[in-house]
Amino acid sequence: MNLPGVSRIPLARFHPRLLDSLKGYGRERFLTDLGAGLTVGIVALPLAMAFAIASGLKPEAGLWTAIIAGFLISALGGSSVQIGGPAGAFIVIVYGIVERYGLANLLISTACAGLLLFLLGLLRLGTLVRYVPVSIVIGFTNGIAVLIASSQIKDWLGLDIGHMPADFFAQIRTIAQHLSTFNFHAFGLGLACLLGLFLWPRLWSEQSAVHQAIHAALELPGMKRAAKVTARVPGPIVALISLTLFAWVFSLPVETIGKRFGGIPQGVPAFTLPDFSWETVKLLVTPTLTIALLGAIESLLCARVADQLTTLPKHDPNQELMAQGVANFVVPFFGGMPATGTIARTVTNVRSGATSPVAGMVHALTLAAVVLVAAPLALHVPLAVLAGILLFVAWNMGEWHEFARLRQYSNHYRLLMLGTFFLTVVFDLTVAVQVGLVLACALFIRRMSSLFSVERVDGQGPELTYRLYGALFFGAVAKIDSVVQDVEAAPPGPTVVLDAHQLVSLDTSGLDALRQLHKAVLMRGGRLEIRSLQPQPRDLMERTGFDRELAAQRSPAPRAA
Repeated sequence: MNLPGVSRIPLARFHPRLLDSLKGYGRERFLTDLGAGLTVGIVALPLAMAFAIASGLKPEAGLWTAIIAGFLISALGGSSVQIGGPAGAFIVIVYGIVERYGLANLLISTACAGLLLFLLGLLRLGTLVRYVPVSIVIGFTNGIAVLIASSQIKDWLGLDIGHMPADFFAQIRTIAQHLSTFNFHAFGLGLACLLGLFLWPRLWSEQSAVHQAIHAALELPGMKRAAKVTARVPGPIVALISLTLFAWVFSLPVETIGKRFGGIPQGVPAFTLPDFSWETVKLLVTPTLTIALLGAIESLLCARVADQLTTLPKHDPNQELMAQGVANFVVPFFGGMPATGTIARTVTNVRSGATSPVAGMVHALTLAAVVLVAAPLALHVPLAVLAGILLFVAWNMGEWHEFARLRQYSNHYRLLMLGTFFLTVVFDLTVAVQVGLVLACALFIRRMSSLFSVERVDGQGPELTYRLYGALFFGAVAKIDSVVQDVEAAPPGPTVVLDAHQLVSLDTSGLDALRQLHKAVLMRGGRLEIRSLQPQPRDLMERTGFDRELAAQRSPAPRAA
Protein backbone atom coordinates (compact mmCIF):
# COMPACT_ATOMS: atom_id res chain seq x y z
CA MET A 1 0.00 0.00 0.00
CA ASN A 2 1.00 3.65 -0.46
CA LEU A 3 0.14 6.70 1.60
CA PRO A 4 -0.76 10.05 -0.03
CA GLY A 5 2.33 12.09 -0.70
CA VAL A 6 4.77 9.23 -0.12
CA SER A 7 3.91 7.02 -3.07
CA ARG A 8 7.58 6.46 -3.79
CA ILE A 9 8.03 4.58 -0.52
CA PRO A 10 6.74 1.01 -1.01
CA LEU A 11 5.18 -0.14 2.25
CA ALA A 12 4.72 -3.77 3.24
CA ARG A 13 1.24 -5.22 3.31
CA PHE A 14 0.03 -6.30 6.75
CA HIS A 15 -0.93 -9.89 5.99
CA PRO A 16 -0.40 -12.44 8.82
CA ARG A 17 0.60 -15.96 7.75
CA LEU A 18 -2.34 -17.26 9.81
CA LEU A 19 -4.78 -16.04 7.14
CA ASP A 20 -3.14 -18.24 4.49
CA SER A 21 -2.66 -21.20 6.85
CA LEU A 22 -6.37 -21.37 7.71
CA LYS A 23 -7.34 -21.98 4.08
CA GLY A 24 -8.35 -25.63 3.89
CA TYR A 25 -7.59 -26.06 7.59
CA GLY A 26 -9.20 -29.21 8.94
CA ARG A 27 -9.64 -31.35 12.02
CA GLU A 28 -6.54 -33.47 11.40
CA ARG A 29 -4.24 -30.45 11.14
CA PHE A 30 -5.84 -28.90 14.22
CA LEU A 31 -5.18 -32.03 16.31
CA THR A 32 -1.56 -32.02 15.12
CA ASP A 33 -1.15 -28.34 15.99
CA LEU A 34 -2.89 -28.91 19.32
CA GLY A 35 -0.36 -31.58 20.29
CA ALA A 36 2.57 -29.43 19.18
CA GLY A 37 1.22 -26.39 21.04
CA LEU A 38 0.72 -28.34 24.28
CA THR A 39 4.27 -29.70 24.06
CA VAL A 40 5.83 -26.28 23.43
CA GLY A 41 3.73 -24.72 26.19
CA ILE A 42 5.14 -27.21 28.69
CA VAL A 43 8.70 -26.55 27.46
CA ALA A 44 8.18 -22.78 27.70
CA LEU A 45 7.00 -22.85 31.34
CA PRO A 46 10.36 -23.23 33.13
CA LEU A 47 12.23 -21.18 30.51
CA ALA A 48 9.90 -18.19 30.82
CA MET A 49 10.33 -18.08 34.59
CA ALA A 50 14.08 -18.62 34.40
CA PHE A 51 14.61 -15.88 31.80
CA ALA A 52 12.64 -13.35 33.85
CA ILE A 53 14.42 -14.14 37.14
CA ALA A 54 17.84 -14.01 35.45
CA SER A 55 16.88 -10.62 33.97
CA GLY A 56 16.21 -9.17 37.41
CA LEU A 57 12.41 -9.38 37.08
CA LYS A 58 9.70 -11.38 38.79
CA PRO A 59 8.87 -14.79 37.27
CA GLU A 60 5.37 -13.69 36.24
CA ALA A 61 6.92 -11.09 33.93
CA GLY A 62 8.42 -13.90 31.84
CA LEU A 63 5.29 -16.04 32.00
CA TRP A 64 2.91 -13.34 30.82
CA THR A 65 5.37 -12.20 28.17
CA ALA A 66 5.39 -15.76 26.82
CA ILE A 67 1.57 -15.82 26.93
CA ILE A 68 0.71 -12.42 25.47
CA ALA A 69 3.65 -11.92 23.11
CA GLY A 70 3.66 -15.59 22.13
CA PHE A 71 0.00 -15.42 21.12
CA LEU A 72 0.38 -12.14 19.19
CA ILE A 73 3.56 -13.19 17.36
CA SER A 74 1.94 -16.43 16.19
CA ALA A 75 -1.40 -14.82 15.28
CA LEU A 76 0.11 -11.83 13.43
CA GLY A 77 3.55 -13.07 12.33
CA GLY A 78 4.98 -14.01 8.97
CA SER A 79 6.15 -17.51 9.91
CA SER A 80 4.09 -20.68 10.06
CA VAL A 81 5.87 -22.23 13.03
CA GLN A 82 7.88 -19.57 14.90
CA ILE A 83 7.30 -19.35 18.66
CA GLY A 84 7.79 -15.98 20.31
CA GLY A 85 8.43 -15.04 23.92
CA PRO A 86 11.21 -14.07 26.32
CA ALA A 87 14.62 -15.21 25.10
CA GLY A 88 17.98 -15.92 26.65
CA ALA A 89 19.63 -13.32 24.44
CA PHE A 90 17.71 -10.58 26.25
CA ILE A 91 18.81 -11.56 29.77
CA VAL A 92 21.98 -9.48 29.76
CA ILE A 93 20.32 -6.53 28.03
CA VAL A 94 17.27 -6.43 30.30
CA TYR A 95 19.33 -6.85 33.46
CA GLY A 96 21.57 -3.96 32.45
CA ILE A 97 18.64 -1.69 31.58
CA VAL A 98 16.84 -2.44 34.85
CA GLU A 99 19.99 -1.74 36.86
CA ARG A 100 20.83 1.48 35.02
CA TYR A 101 17.41 2.94 34.18
CA GLY A 102 14.90 1.10 36.38
CA LEU A 103 11.94 -1.17 35.65
CA ALA A 104 9.59 1.62 34.53
CA ASN A 105 12.07 2.75 31.89
CA LEU A 106 12.53 -0.84 30.70
CA LEU A 107 8.81 -0.94 29.95
CA ILE A 108 9.02 2.36 28.04
CA SER A 109 12.08 1.17 26.08
CA THR A 110 10.31 -2.08 25.17
CA ALA A 111 7.20 -0.25 23.93
CA CYS A 112 9.32 2.19 21.88
CA ALA A 113 11.32 -0.72 20.47
CA GLY A 114 8.01 -2.30 19.46
CA LEU A 115 7.10 0.81 17.47
CA LEU A 116 10.53 0.79 15.83
CA LEU A 117 10.25 -2.90 14.92
CA PHE A 118 6.83 -2.32 13.37
CA LEU A 119 8.21 0.56 11.28
CA LEU A 120 11.16 -1.58 10.13
CA GLY A 121 8.72 -4.18 8.85
CA LEU A 122 6.31 -1.62 7.37
CA LEU A 123 9.16 0.02 5.42
CA ARG A 124 10.29 -3.37 4.08
CA LEU A 125 13.60 -3.27 5.95
CA GLY A 126 13.33 -6.82 7.23
CA THR A 127 15.79 -8.07 4.63
CA LEU A 128 18.47 -5.65 5.84
CA VAL A 129 18.94 -7.70 9.00
CA ARG A 130 20.28 -10.49 6.81
CA TYR A 131 23.22 -8.26 5.88
CA VAL A 132 24.67 -8.54 9.41
CA PRO A 133 27.78 -10.72 8.91
CA VAL A 134 27.53 -14.21 10.34
CA SER A 135 30.82 -13.68 12.17
CA ILE A 136 29.23 -10.86 14.20
CA VAL A 137 26.14 -12.96 14.93
CA ILE A 138 28.26 -15.89 16.16
CA GLY A 139 30.48 -13.56 18.19
CA PHE A 140 27.71 -11.88 20.12
CA THR A 141 25.72 -15.13 20.48
CA ASN A 142 28.69 -16.83 22.13
CA GLY A 143 29.32 -13.73 24.23
CA ILE A 144 25.73 -13.67 25.46
CA ALA A 145 25.95 -17.38 26.30
CA VAL A 146 29.00 -16.69 28.49
CA LEU A 147 27.20 -13.81 30.23
CA ILE A 148 24.09 -15.94 30.84
CA ALA A 149 26.23 -18.66 32.40
CA SER A 150 28.11 -16.19 34.61
CA SER A 151 24.84 -14.66 35.82
CA GLN A 152 23.63 -18.07 37.04
CA ILE A 153 26.66 -19.00 39.13
CA LYS A 154 25.21 -17.16 42.13
CA ASP A 155 22.01 -19.23 42.28
CA TRP A 156 23.76 -22.44 41.27
CA LEU A 157 26.20 -22.17 44.18
CA GLY A 158 23.50 -20.84 46.49
CA LEU A 159 25.58 -17.77 47.39
CA ASP A 160 24.14 -15.17 49.74
CA ILE A 161 24.48 -12.10 47.49
CA GLY A 162 21.94 -9.34 47.86
CA HIS A 163 22.56 -7.70 44.47
CA MET A 164 24.54 -8.89 41.47
CA PRO A 165 26.17 -6.21 39.29
CA ALA A 166 25.65 -6.30 35.52
CA ASP A 167 29.34 -6.03 34.59
CA PHE A 168 31.04 -9.37 33.88
CA PHE A 169 34.22 -8.75 35.87
CA ALA A 170 32.25 -7.18 38.71
CA GLN A 171 30.12 -10.34 38.81
CA ILE A 172 33.20 -12.57 39.03
CA ARG A 173 34.66 -10.38 41.78
CA THR A 174 31.39 -10.41 43.75
CA ILE A 175 31.09 -14.19 43.45
CA ALA A 176 34.68 -14.64 44.64
CA GLN A 177 34.01 -12.42 47.67
CA HIS A 178 30.98 -14.50 48.72
CA LEU A 179 32.28 -18.04 48.15
CA SER A 180 32.20 -18.54 51.92
CA THR A 181 28.37 -18.69 51.69
CA PHE A 182 28.48 -21.69 49.35
CA ASN A 183 25.36 -23.90 49.68
CA PHE A 184 26.11 -27.54 48.95
CA HIS A 185 22.41 -28.45 48.58
CA ALA A 186 21.82 -25.75 45.95
CA PHE A 187 24.95 -26.80 44.08
CA GLY A 188 23.81 -30.43 44.11
CA LEU A 189 20.36 -29.56 42.76
CA GLY A 190 21.81 -27.39 39.99
CA LEU A 191 24.36 -30.03 39.04
CA ALA A 192 21.71 -32.77 39.02
CA CYS A 193 19.51 -30.57 36.82
CA LEU A 194 22.35 -29.85 34.39
CA LEU A 195 23.47 -33.46 34.12
CA GLY A 196 19.88 -34.63 33.79
CA LEU A 197 19.20 -32.28 30.89
CA PHE A 198 22.26 -33.58 29.05
CA LEU A 199 21.40 -37.23 29.74
CA TRP A 200 17.61 -37.21 29.28
CA PRO A 201 17.47 -37.23 25.45
CA ARG A 202 20.36 -39.70 25.32
CA LEU A 203 18.52 -42.13 27.57
CA TRP A 204 15.89 -42.58 24.90
CA SER A 205 18.18 -42.85 21.89
CA GLU A 206 18.23 -46.20 20.14
CA GLN A 207 21.81 -46.89 21.25
CA SER A 208 21.19 -46.36 24.97
CA ALA A 209 20.93 -49.22 27.46
CA VAL A 210 17.62 -47.80 28.72
CA HIS A 211 16.11 -47.91 25.25
CA GLN A 212 17.34 -51.44 24.65
CA ALA A 213 15.97 -52.62 28.02
CA ILE A 214 12.59 -51.08 27.21
CA HIS A 215 12.67 -52.66 23.76
CA ALA A 216 13.27 -56.06 25.35
CA ALA A 217 10.31 -55.51 27.69
CA LEU A 218 7.91 -54.23 25.06
CA GLU A 219 5.93 -57.44 25.23
CA LEU A 220 4.49 -56.27 28.56
CA PRO A 221 1.02 -54.68 28.19
CA GLY A 222 1.16 -50.93 27.67
CA MET A 223 4.97 -50.79 27.88
CA LYS A 224 5.52 -49.59 24.33
CA ARG A 225 3.01 -46.75 24.64
CA ALA A 226 4.41 -45.71 28.04
CA ALA A 227 7.94 -45.61 26.61
CA LYS A 228 6.85 -43.36 23.73
CA VAL A 229 5.02 -40.97 26.03
CA THR A 230 7.95 -40.77 28.46
CA ALA A 231 10.46 -40.16 25.67
CA ARG A 232 8.44 -37.11 24.48
CA VAL A 233 8.32 -35.41 27.89
CA PRO A 234 10.63 -32.35 27.72
CA GLY A 235 13.76 -32.59 29.83
CA PRO A 236 13.30 -29.19 31.56
CA ILE A 237 9.87 -30.25 32.82
CA VAL A 238 11.24 -33.55 34.14
CA ALA A 239 14.04 -31.71 35.93
CA LEU A 240 11.74 -29.00 37.29
CA ILE A 241 9.13 -31.38 38.73
CA SER A 242 11.42 -34.12 40.01
CA LEU A 243 13.99 -31.85 41.67
CA THR A 244 11.33 -29.54 43.12
CA LEU A 245 9.63 -32.55 44.72
CA PHE A 246 12.97 -33.82 45.98
CA ALA A 247 13.84 -30.46 47.58
CA TRP A 248 10.34 -30.15 49.10
CA VAL A 249 10.13 -33.70 50.50
CA PHE A 250 13.57 -33.49 52.14
CA SER A 251 13.13 -29.82 53.15
CA LEU A 252 16.46 -28.82 51.63
CA PRO A 253 17.70 -25.39 52.80
CA VAL A 254 17.74 -23.73 49.38
CA GLU A 255 16.24 -20.50 48.06
CA THR A 256 12.98 -20.93 46.16
CA ILE A 257 10.70 -18.72 44.07
CA GLY A 258 8.43 -18.36 47.09
CA LYS A 259 11.26 -17.26 49.40
CA ARG A 260 12.58 -14.63 46.99
CA PHE A 261 9.43 -13.37 45.27
CA GLY A 262 6.57 -14.53 47.49
CA GLY A 263 4.99 -16.62 44.74
CA ILE A 264 3.30 -15.99 41.40
CA PRO A 265 -0.11 -14.23 41.22
CA GLN A 266 -2.83 -16.43 39.72
CA GLY A 267 -4.84 -13.65 38.10
CA VAL A 268 -4.32 -11.84 34.81
CA PRO A 269 -1.96 -8.86 35.29
CA ALA A 270 -3.64 -5.47 35.33
CA PHE A 271 -3.31 -3.11 32.38
CA THR A 272 -1.12 -0.19 33.50
CA LEU A 273 0.38 2.76 31.65
CA PRO A 274 4.07 3.51 32.28
CA ASP A 275 4.99 7.05 33.25
CA PHE A 276 5.61 8.16 29.68
CA SER A 277 7.16 11.46 28.64
CA TRP A 278 9.12 12.69 25.61
CA GLU A 279 12.06 13.66 27.83
CA THR A 280 12.25 10.08 29.12
CA VAL A 281 12.10 8.64 25.60
CA LYS A 282 15.08 10.78 24.53
CA LEU A 283 17.12 9.39 27.41
CA LEU A 284 16.26 5.82 26.40
CA VAL A 285 17.41 5.93 22.77
CA THR A 286 20.30 3.51 23.32
CA PRO A 287 18.35 0.78 25.19
CA THR A 288 15.46 1.16 22.71
CA LEU A 289 17.75 0.64 19.72
CA THR A 290 19.43 -2.28 21.47
CA ILE A 291 16.15 -4.07 22.15
CA ALA A 292 14.88 -3.42 18.60
CA LEU A 293 18.11 -4.51 16.91
CA LEU A 294 18.51 -7.66 18.97
CA GLY A 295 14.83 -8.52 18.63
CA ALA A 296 14.96 -8.14 14.85
CA ILE A 297 18.14 -10.20 14.47
CA GLU A 298 17.00 -12.97 16.81
CA SER A 299 13.50 -13.30 15.35
CA LEU A 300 14.60 -13.36 11.71
CA LEU A 301 17.49 -15.74 12.36
CA CYS A 302 15.08 -18.01 14.21
CA ALA A 303 12.60 -17.84 11.34
CA ARG A 304 15.35 -18.79 8.86
CA VAL A 305 16.27 -21.80 11.00
CA ALA A 306 12.61 -22.83 11.04
CA ASP A 307 12.44 -22.52 7.23
CA GLN A 308 15.31 -25.01 6.93
CA LEU A 309 13.55 -27.55 9.17
CA THR A 310 10.17 -27.60 7.44
CA THR A 311 8.66 -27.76 3.95
CA LEU A 312 6.07 -25.08 4.79
CA PRO A 313 6.17 -21.73 2.92
CA LYS A 314 9.14 -19.53 3.77
CA HIS A 315 8.61 -16.74 6.28
CA ASP A 316 7.84 -13.13 5.39
CA PRO A 317 10.53 -11.08 7.23
CA ASN A 318 8.61 -7.80 7.05
CA GLN A 319 5.39 -9.28 8.41
CA GLU A 320 7.39 -11.01 11.14
CA LEU A 321 8.94 -7.72 12.23
CA MET A 322 5.54 -6.02 12.30
CA ALA A 323 4.19 -8.81 14.53
CA GLN A 324 7.23 -8.56 16.80
CA GLY A 325 6.59 -4.83 16.97
CA VAL A 326 2.96 -5.24 18.00
CA ALA A 327 3.89 -7.81 20.65
CA ASN A 328 6.67 -5.69 22.16
CA PHE A 329 4.43 -2.62 22.19
CA VAL A 330 1.63 -4.45 24.03
CA VAL A 331 3.46 -6.55 26.66
CA PRO A 332 4.91 -3.62 28.68
CA PHE A 333 1.37 -2.52 29.57
CA PHE A 334 1.00 -5.85 31.40
CA GLY A 335 4.41 -5.68 33.10
CA GLY A 336 6.12 -7.87 30.50
CA MET A 337 9.67 -7.92 29.14
CA PRO A 338 11.04 -7.80 25.57
CA ALA A 339 10.04 -10.70 23.32
CA THR A 340 11.44 -12.19 20.15
CA GLY A 341 11.57 -15.44 18.23
CA THR A 342 12.98 -18.32 20.29
CA ILE A 343 15.00 -21.00 18.56
CA ALA A 344 14.65 -23.78 21.17
CA ARG A 345 10.85 -23.52 21.38
CA THR A 346 10.50 -23.04 17.62
CA VAL A 347 12.55 -26.18 16.91
CA THR A 348 10.45 -28.08 19.47
CA ASN A 349 7.33 -26.83 17.69
CA VAL A 350 8.60 -28.03 14.31
CA ARG A 351 9.67 -31.42 15.62
CA SER A 352 6.31 -31.84 17.31
CA GLY A 353 4.66 -31.63 13.89
CA ALA A 354 3.26 -28.07 13.87
CA THR A 355 1.64 -27.10 10.56
CA SER A 356 0.43 -23.54 11.18
CA PRO A 357 0.56 -20.56 13.60
CA VAL A 358 -2.34 -22.21 15.48
CA ALA A 359 0.28 -24.32 17.32
CA GLY A 360 1.94 -21.16 18.65
CA MET A 361 -1.39 -19.77 19.78
CA VAL A 362 -2.16 -23.06 21.59
CA HIS A 363 1.26 -22.84 23.27
CA ALA A 364 0.32 -19.43 24.68
CA LEU A 365 -3.09 -20.62 25.86
CA THR A 366 -1.50 -23.68 27.49
CA LEU A 367 0.83 -21.44 29.46
CA ALA A 368 -2.08 -19.22 30.50
CA ALA A 369 -4.05 -22.22 31.76
CA VAL A 370 -1.09 -23.49 33.78
CA VAL A 371 -0.43 -20.08 35.35
CA LEU A 372 -4.06 -19.48 36.23
CA VAL A 373 -4.54 -22.95 37.72
CA ALA A 374 -1.21 -24.05 39.15
CA ALA A 375 0.64 -20.82 40.00
CA PRO A 376 0.84 -21.58 43.78
CA LEU A 377 2.88 -24.72 43.07
CA ALA A 378 5.72 -22.54 41.74
CA LEU A 379 6.42 -21.41 45.31
CA HIS A 380 8.53 -24.50 45.90
CA VAL A 381 10.70 -24.34 42.73
CA PRO A 382 14.38 -24.02 43.80
CA LEU A 383 16.25 -21.21 42.05
CA ALA A 384 19.22 -23.56 41.71
CA VAL A 385 17.12 -25.77 39.41
CA LEU A 386 16.23 -22.80 37.21
CA ALA A 387 19.93 -21.88 37.19
CA GLY A 388 20.73 -25.38 35.94
CA ILE A 389 18.17 -25.01 33.15
CA LEU A 390 19.69 -21.67 32.09
CA LEU A 391 23.22 -23.09 32.16
CA PHE A 392 21.98 -25.79 29.79
CA VAL A 393 20.37 -23.11 27.59
CA ALA A 394 23.63 -21.14 27.55
CA TRP A 395 25.60 -24.22 26.51
CA ASN A 396 23.22 -25.02 23.65
CA MET A 397 23.00 -21.36 22.65
CA GLY A 398 26.74 -20.97 22.04
CA GLU A 399 28.33 -22.18 18.83
CA TRP A 400 31.53 -23.23 20.55
CA HIS A 401 32.79 -25.34 17.64
CA GLU A 402 33.29 -22.11 15.69
CA PHE A 403 36.30 -21.27 17.89
CA ALA A 404 38.01 -24.51 16.82
CA ARG A 405 37.25 -23.75 13.17
CA LEU A 406 38.68 -20.22 13.22
CA ARG A 407 41.92 -21.35 11.58
CA GLN A 408 39.91 -22.25 8.47
CA TYR A 409 38.75 -18.66 7.97
CA SER A 410 40.37 -15.38 6.97
CA ASN A 411 41.87 -12.86 9.36
CA HIS A 412 38.88 -10.59 8.67
CA TYR A 413 36.46 -13.26 9.90
CA ARG A 414 38.57 -13.97 12.99
CA LEU A 415 38.84 -10.28 13.88
CA LEU A 416 35.08 -9.73 13.58
CA MET A 417 34.07 -12.85 15.50
CA LEU A 418 36.60 -12.60 18.32
CA GLY A 419 36.27 -8.82 18.57
CA THR A 420 32.48 -9.03 18.88
CA PHE A 421 32.75 -11.88 21.37
CA PHE A 422 35.16 -10.07 23.71
CA LEU A 423 33.36 -6.73 23.42
CA THR A 424 30.06 -8.44 24.31
CA VAL A 425 31.58 -10.03 27.41
CA VAL A 426 33.72 -7.09 28.56
CA PHE A 427 31.38 -4.21 27.67
CA ASP A 428 27.88 -4.96 26.38
CA LEU A 429 26.01 -6.10 23.30
CA THR A 430 25.34 -2.56 22.05
CA VAL A 431 29.02 -1.67 21.94
CA ALA A 432 29.88 -5.06 20.45
CA VAL A 433 27.39 -4.81 17.59
CA GLN A 434 28.22 -1.16 16.86
CA VAL A 435 31.97 -1.77 16.77
CA GLY A 436 31.46 -5.03 14.91
CA LEU A 437 29.39 -3.40 12.18
CA VAL A 438 31.91 -0.55 11.81
CA LEU A 439 34.73 -3.09 11.55
CA ALA A 440 32.73 -5.16 9.07
CA CYS A 441 32.15 -2.08 6.89
CA ALA A 442 35.81 -1.06 7.07
CA LEU A 443 37.03 -4.55 6.21
CA PHE A 444 34.47 -4.85 3.43
CA ILE A 445 35.62 -1.55 1.93
CA ARG A 446 39.22 -2.67 2.16
CA ARG A 447 38.46 -5.97 0.47
CA MET A 448 36.37 -4.38 -2.28
CA SER A 449 39.05 -1.77 -2.95
CA SER A 450 41.56 -4.57 -3.48
CA LEU A 451 39.35 -5.93 -6.26
CA PHE A 452 39.69 -2.72 -8.30
CA SER A 453 42.81 -2.36 -10.42
CA VAL A 454 44.26 -0.16 -13.16
CA GLU A 455 46.48 -1.86 -15.74
CA ARG A 456 48.78 0.03 -18.12
CA VAL A 457 48.62 -1.30 -21.68
CA ASP A 458 51.83 -0.93 -23.69
CA GLY A 459 51.02 0.26 -27.18
CA GLN A 460 52.78 1.24 -30.39
CA GLY A 461 51.36 4.77 -30.60
CA PRO A 462 51.62 7.87 -28.41
CA GLU A 463 48.41 7.11 -26.50
CA LEU A 464 48.47 6.28 -22.80
CA THR A 465 46.07 3.32 -22.54
CA TYR A 466 44.76 1.79 -19.32
CA ARG A 467 42.29 -0.96 -18.50
CA LEU A 468 39.98 -0.55 -15.49
CA TYR A 469 38.82 -3.63 -13.59
CA GLY A 470 36.14 -3.95 -10.90
CA ALA A 471 34.30 -1.18 -9.03
CA LEU A 472 35.71 2.35 -8.84
CA PHE A 473 34.23 3.64 -5.59
CA PHE A 474 35.37 5.83 -2.69
CA GLY A 475 37.54 3.10 -1.23
CA ALA A 476 39.52 2.59 -4.46
CA VAL A 477 39.94 6.11 -5.88
CA ALA A 478 43.57 6.30 -4.71
CA LYS A 479 44.50 3.85 -7.47
CA ILE A 480 43.70 6.49 -10.11
CA ASP A 481 46.59 8.60 -8.72
CA SER A 482 49.10 6.46 -10.61
CA VAL A 483 47.43 7.42 -13.91
CA VAL A 484 47.50 11.12 -12.92
CA GLN A 485 51.22 10.82 -12.17
CA ASP A 486 51.85 9.23 -15.58
CA VAL A 487 49.97 12.10 -17.26
CA GLU A 488 51.98 14.72 -15.39
CA ALA A 489 55.24 13.01 -16.43
CA ALA A 490 54.20 12.55 -20.08
CA PRO A 491 55.10 14.95 -22.93
CA PRO A 492 52.60 17.79 -23.55
CA GLY A 493 49.36 16.96 -25.35
CA PRO A 494 48.86 13.35 -24.23
CA THR A 495 45.89 11.27 -25.30
CA VAL A 496 44.74 9.13 -22.40
CA VAL A 497 42.46 6.17 -23.15
CA LEU A 498 40.60 4.28 -20.42
CA ASP A 499 39.22 0.89 -21.46
CA ALA A 500 36.17 0.56 -19.15
CA HIS A 501 34.82 -2.69 -20.56
CA GLN A 502 35.42 -4.42 -17.19
CA LEU A 503 34.52 -1.44 -14.99
CA VAL A 504 31.30 -2.83 -13.47
CA SER A 505 30.43 -0.03 -11.05
CA LEU A 506 31.19 3.64 -10.49
CA ASP A 507 30.13 5.90 -7.62
CA THR A 508 30.34 9.68 -7.24
CA SER A 509 33.74 9.52 -5.54
CA GLY A 510 35.04 7.42 -8.42
CA LEU A 511 33.53 9.89 -10.86
CA ASP A 512 35.28 12.74 -9.04
CA ALA A 513 38.59 10.86 -9.40
CA LEU A 514 37.98 10.62 -13.16
CA ARG A 515 37.22 14.36 -13.23
CA GLN A 516 40.53 15.07 -11.50
CA LEU A 517 42.26 12.89 -14.09
CA HIS A 518 40.46 14.77 -16.85
CA LYS A 519 41.58 18.07 -15.33
CA ALA A 520 45.20 16.87 -15.25
CA VAL A 521 44.96 15.81 -18.91
CA LEU A 522 43.53 19.19 -19.97
CA MET A 523 46.26 21.03 -18.10
CA ARG A 524 48.79 19.12 -20.22
CA GLY A 525 46.91 20.11 -23.40
CA GLY A 526 45.66 16.58 -24.08
CA ARG A 527 42.35 14.75 -24.11
CA LEU A 528 40.73 11.88 -22.20
CA GLU A 529 38.74 9.08 -23.84
CA ILE A 530 36.70 6.46 -21.96
CA ARG A 531 35.67 3.52 -24.11
CA SER A 532 33.35 0.50 -23.82
CA LEU A 533 31.37 1.78 -20.85
CA GLN A 534 29.02 -0.56 -18.99
CA PRO A 535 25.40 0.62 -18.35
CA GLN A 536 25.82 1.78 -14.74
CA PRO A 537 28.97 3.93 -15.23
CA ARG A 538 27.51 5.35 -18.47
CA ASP A 539 24.24 6.25 -16.74
CA LEU A 540 26.08 8.08 -13.92
CA MET A 541 28.23 10.02 -16.40
CA GLU A 542 25.17 11.04 -18.42
CA ARG A 543 23.21 12.16 -15.33
CA THR A 544 26.13 14.26 -14.04
CA GLY A 545 27.10 15.73 -17.43
CA PHE A 546 30.59 14.22 -17.44
CA ASP A 547 29.97 12.67 -20.85
CA ARG A 548 29.33 16.14 -22.25
CA GLU A 549 32.54 17.40 -20.68
CA LEU A 550 34.44 14.63 -22.46
CA ALA A 551 32.68 15.40 -25.74
CA ALA A 552 33.52 19.09 -25.48
CA GLN A 553 37.27 18.45 -25.20
CA ARG A 554 37.40 16.26 -28.28
CA SER A 555 37.82 19.33 -30.51
CA PRO A 556 41.49 20.15 -31.10
CA ALA A 557 42.87 21.94 -28.08
CA PRO A 558 45.79 24.39 -28.22
CA ARG A 559 49.00 22.68 -27.21
CA ALA A 560 50.98 23.96 -24.28
CA ALA A 561 53.97 26.03 -25.24
